[in-house]
Amino acid sequence: MLKQRVISAIVLIPIVAVLAWLGGWWMTGFVAIYAGVTAWELFRMLARLAFARPVMGLGVPMTALLVLEGGMAQDPIRLQALLTIFILIGLVTALFLNRPNAPTDMLITLGGAFFLGMSLRFLALLRNRPEGLWWLILTAVTVWVVDSGAYFTGRAIGKHKFWPRISPKKTWEGFFGGLIAGAIAAALMAQFMVPGVRWQQGVMLGAVIGAVGPLGDLSESLFKRQSGVKDSSNLIPGHGGFFDRIDSFIFAAPVVFLILQFAGW
Repeated sequence: MLKQRVISAIVLIPIVAVLAWLGGWWMTGFVAIYAGVTAWELFRMLARLAFARPVMGLGVPMTALLVLEGGMAQDPIRLQALLTIFILIGLVTALFLNRPNAPTDMLITLGGAFFLGMSLRFLALLRNRPEGLWWLILTAVTVWVVDSGAYFTGRAIGKHKFWPRISPKKTWEGFFGGLIAGAIAAALMAQFMVPGVRWQQGVMLGAVIGAVGPLGDLSESLFKRQSGVKDSSNLIPGHGGFFDRIDSFIFAAPVVFLILQFAGW
């Protein structure tokens, strides 16, 4: 397992790094494909449930298109129009589905596409900001530091369960260990990597990422627990699925982007 994890990381990390460095449509396209595969994993999990049959052929491209729209110059009317068109297409499709649960299936399809498309598009939006490469690196590295800090702190001194109903292994000690590690890592990166940003701003961002990142993990765990699966798929050897690798960013990317946007950083 460890060998597979290392090999997968050696192969994937340079590819992601190059695409992030290139930015523009290279990065947006990559995020769109990644989000589409993640949506496929989500719908595949939900299809295991007796009451759900998501329409893959509709939900997956919808997810990717929502990310691709984020790569364009921002126009709120265009986004509203796209969301409305998707809803109308979904309703018309439901009329032609020869299924007793067609309305439910379509709501699940639209909900999954909007859930992933509207959250993961912020990875592209973040990269397209001024100094976006550095903000993206800060966010990604902080997420990984938070995960590692929580894991090692939890193993060392974890006693008090954080959210036992959903994730029995997580502890409050691990949560705060990850939060502190994330704040320190983000402070160092902000001070020495992002032009014009002070370490105090990094501390705040790191603490926020440390607080909201685990919520993305827990959100995915809800789906996996309901579907009765351990990993979203086995597409990434040693790491599980695409959803397993991106879950923390579902919260972290939108929150960081909105902080930067409204704080004027």
